[in-house]
Amino acid sequence: MWACGDNGNNVNGNEIGDDISSSSIENLPIESLPESSSSIDLPSSSTESSSSNAISSSSFASSSSSETPFVGDTTKVVYQLKPFEGPLANPHKGFTVPTGGTWVFDPSLLYGPYGANGNKAWDLVTYGSGYQQWNKLNPAKGVYDWTELDKLLDALEQHGMGYALRVLPYTPSHIAGNDTPTEKYDWTPDFVYEMGAKKTTATLQGKGYKAQVPVWDDPIYLQAAKDFGTALAAKYDGDPRIEYIDVRSFGEWGEWHASHLDGSEMPSAEIEMDMLKHYASVFKKTQLVLPSNGSGDVYTYALSLGITKRDDGFIGIPGRPDSLVRAYKANLPTIAENIAGYTTMLQYTDVVPGNYYKWTPDRWVSAIKTAHLTYYVLDQDSDGGERFYQDNKALADSMTHVIGYNFKIEEAELLTITGDKETKNALNITVKNSGVAPCFFDVYVMAEFVNSDGEVLSQLGETIKIAKGTFHDEDVRKFEFADFVPARQTNVAALPGVSVALSIYESEEAFKAGKKPTVRFDNDGLQENNKLLLKQ
Repeated sequence: MWACGDNGNNVNGNEIGDDISSSSIENLPIESLPESSSSIDLPSSSTESSSSNAISSSSFASSSSSETPFVGDTTKVVYQLKPFEGPLANPHKGFTVPTGGTWVFDPSLLYGPYGANGNKAWDLVTYGSGYQQWNKLNPAKGVYDWTELDKLLDALEQHGMGYALRVLPYTPSHIAGNDTPTEKYDWTPDFVYEMGAKKTTATLQGKGYKAQVPVWDDPIYLQAAKDFGTALAAKYDGDPRIEYIDVRSFGEWGEWHASHLDGSEMPSAEIEMDMLKHYASVFKKTQLVLPSNGSGDVYTYALSLGITKRDDGFIGIPGRPDSLVRAYKANLPTIAENIAGYTTMLQYTDVVPGNYYKWTPDRWVSAIKTAHLTYYVLDQDSDGGERFYQDNKALADSMTHVIGYNFKIEEAELLTITGDKETKNALNITVKNSGVAPCFFDVYVMAEFVNSDGEVLSQLGETIKIAKGTFHDEDVRKFEFADFVPARQTNVAALPGVSVALSIYESEEAFKAGKKPTVRFDNDGLQENNKLLLKQ
């Protein structure tokens, strides 16, 4: 769903000038939607103005002629801009904690958002993440049960969050002895084996327990895995409740490795790439993800298909943040999880190999910035990040402004130019993406005139669409919202108590329906409805 966009050109002169940042080599494609006039059909009234000025046609074009500068008396309002204080959680980026089911939102769960412990880590959480069992979702050939997953997706949506989905075929975590029932750890559906797919016997390292494991390159197993991928896409491709889906077809925890079980082997790179090709053929909208241990040619091939990469060895293993830079350079969102839970990592000795690096604030910040992370697991321990957030609240709050995209208005001014036949209102804003990654979904930026109670009087100028994957980190863009008011109509901008509000929507339909914008600017003046009120 959050795949990268194509390059393009600006439309109808809404973007002013070139990219100020030297880090970007491409212009921002924007699309203009129908303009609405900021005027009210009332008897005309006079407004106080400054001395007459001829405004450069490169910035302001007359509605009747793009070649003739608009000339008239000019009034300028310059807005004071300050950064937003506190955590700034925005959609389709940021932090998550494990979200195994709807029970997370039950007040009886101490570490949930409504638990008695008052776990404030949830102030930072923008999406849920977790795994589902293949055999539960696909209990028989051609039979699928999405009931519990849909309940979880609905609950997350009601709380303004999406879900990152992993469907696991196997977990060695529950192998507790030689007599552990196979269904406890082998989550490949029984019908796959009934159709003739082979198993092998492996030994759990360090324990010596014997366990059954799928033969990962068995053709019957492979076809069943593809069939499930096809059904998953038919159900959820493009579902707005889904953030991304890991392709978890192989190995322990579906992580594309067999490192804990002697006697189990991963399939060839050709088979792995063929599975990625199949998933890419059935998922046209939802972002797909290659799990942590996909590497080498398989990683390269995944990027060519628009499949991004996650890494689960952050901070603990040297160089792991650097491994995601390839996905970032391919204009894809990057995803990470630490090597272990926060409290566990605090006990590490920094002796590598043989152990792992311990968690430190500097390493945490460096990992986010180096990998240009869009998504990050805040903590995977059972307390849902509570201990982490208690120890690192100020740092974690600050990094909500860094991870993923972060739109900050650096300059804003409103020019009212009164001519003989019409008046032009032109709001000019300079916006910087001060995060570490692009915005991987379309956004629609609106400007509106509002009264002292925040009620909308009219839209100012045209809606500006910014295509996904085009507003890169550190880019600076200038935009103009302009409209023209005939001389005999009252200009809303001149009415007492009128202010300008800016908002960012994920769709124009949401704006037209009067819904709250979902994305917030990183500026002081945010209202309860998520709109930014510009202050003089």
